[in-house]
Amino acid sequence: MIPIHESANGVTFAIRVHPRARKNSITGELGDALKVALTAPPIDGRANEACIEFFAKLLAVQRSAVSIVPARPAATKSFV
Repeated sequence: MIPIHESANGVTFAIRVHPRARKNSITGELGDALKVALTAPPIDGRANEACIEFFAKLLAVQRSAVSIVPARPAATKSFV
């Protein structure tokens, strides 16, 4: 089960990104993170933008309602 944390800004959860995939999709869990495949390459922030767009569409919210909280390693992100 992926831990989801509530805050004043919304909820956060960890994801693990697999860039340059065949299609954008949620592919499972990896530890405490949701594993997400994205077609965008990890260059010039394109994978980050694709990730924001993917979750905005999935959650049926505006893109501005989704943001990334950087984490280490770089392929692990948290969303608000």
